[in-house]
Amino acid sequence: MPKIIGLTGGIGSGKSTIAGFFAQMGVPVYIADDEAKKILYLPDTVMRLKDVFGDAVFTDGIPDRAKIAALVFNDKQKLEQLNGIIHPAVAKHFTDWVQGQSAPFVIKETAILFESGSYRTCDAIITVTAPEEVRVGRVVQRDGVPREKVLERMANQWSDEKKITLSNYIINNDTLENAREQAVKIFDFLNKIEN
Repeated sequence: MPKIIGLTGGIGSGKSTIAGFFAQMGVPVYIADDEAKKILYLPDTVMRLKDVFGDAVFTDGIPDRAKIAALVFNDKQKLEQLNGIIHPAVAKHFTDWVQGQSAPFVIKETAILFESGSYRTCDAIITVTAPEEVRVGRVVQRDGVPREKVLERMANQWSDEKKITLSNYIINNDTLENAREQAVKIFDFLNKIEN
């Protein structure tokens, strides 16, 4: 089975860009957030959401991500309930996906690697960082949300400092060129270890 390399970083750090660099180098990449979005619409998930949250998180019988986000944003108990539905399904999907891979290592990209506890299943961890103002600017431009909303979302995530203490590799994504260089070095190092 391939080694599992966790890839994480705070909102706007550029972890998806870094995941893309690894994919370009031929590494299988699992984007947990994308899979979680798909899992949200599976019949079993829909049934569990309805059992836990009722009709409040649905529009025309379909899970409404905006309504779900609004419901759980400032309610830790509801967030834990949602995570209790989604995280186990993503974990199972990831395990099945990894078993189908033949590469020496795979990348698991997720914003909440540490917060979800899934870092414990990783053989190594890469944390992507960037200066706070750069991160805020990226998210404001990408999502079209006010700066204050970005700062609120950042406050709900682990700090870079906390993530770094549990990480094996750090990529400072202040510029694309710098980040790509660091990703290539980590790729080369991981390949040497595995070969």
